[in-house]
Amino acid sequence: MAQTAEKFLLNRLSRASLVFFVAVAVLCAILGEPLTAASAAATAGIIISGRSFHPGRATRPWPTVQKLFFATLILLLMTSFWTGPWALSHWLYGLVLVAFALVPRGIATLITVIMVVLAMAAAHWAEGIADRHQMISAFLLTILLSALLIFLREYKTRQLAPLRRTDELTQAASREYLSADLHKEIQRSEREGTDMSIVMIGLDAHTSDNDPDEDIRSILPRIGRFLHSQIRDFDTYYRAADLQFLVILPGVATHEAITQAETIRKGLGTLLEAHGMNLTVSTGIAGLNIGDDANSLHQSAANALRRAQQQGGNRTQAYSTWTPNNTQPRAEGSAP
Repeated sequence: MAQTAEKFLLNRLSRASLVFFVAVAVLCAILGEPLTAASAAATAGIIISGRSFHPGRATRPWPTVQKLFFATLILLLMTSFWTGPWALSHWLYGLVLVAFALVPRGIATLITVIMVVLAMAAAHWAEGIADRHQMISAFLLTILLSALLIFLREYKTRQLAPLRRTDELTQAASREYLSADLHKEIQRSEREGTDMSIVMIGLDAHTSDNDPDEDIRSILPRIGRFLHSQIRDFDTYYRAADLQFLVILPGVATHEAITQAETIRKGLGTLLEAHGMNLTVSTGIAGLNIGDDANSLHQSAANALRRAQQQGGNRTQAYSTWTPNNTQPRAEGSAP
């Protein structure tokens, strides 16, 4: 939830910043300050081509476009040292953080050093400007504080790296932890003598005539939030594949899991329909049986989901190891 709030705030901040810099660019163009107007326009370009402004900006060619806008901003700020206005040089205060956010650390460090040298040289020759020395001291202090923030961020990232378990797009637990977590839950269920079920959820993309990859990617964050709202605090859900999720339900018998899976399936169908996507959802359920391990239980749920999709999709299918002759597994399901 913290990551969701962070993305929400960054998105709102990006849009507010875009409005501000566009307004600055228009106002400066009207007032006859072309360099400031161009700098504000370049900053607006950096914002609008960033992934905090829109999730789709993380794919090509947007990262390259963003770097081109950033290079343009650097050239404009360098020009302002000699052509003016001198007040534009105060934009350098935020340049360090922007550089380390957009380009590799080595390049960002080189950019910082070059801008410091140029700023000090420009201040030395700008004898008619009274506050030039205060600007340099403030600029150097800002660089030191920015370096401290960057160090703390890197330190935090390294400390939290072993704990990062979620898929960035859907906030589901990463599939790398699925087998280990499923094994632990099976051991706990057997030790405590309680029921346990898992649910495989899959989007029926094969039934669509279009290629909905881009639309699906844009809707995945909402699917993740919906799944999070439908499970208990001690349930966990994983992104098992590109278009598949797996939910572990400790203490839930198979018939209860079928009811919950059907609720999730219908809810996701409504969500997709509300966003204009011609896609259906299927679910496969498997309950823990004697002798099951993480792999066999996962495979049972995957087989049930596959059977549901082979029958046309948009249905819930439960996997059972019982047959009248007790020789072959079969799947029991419910269609809409």
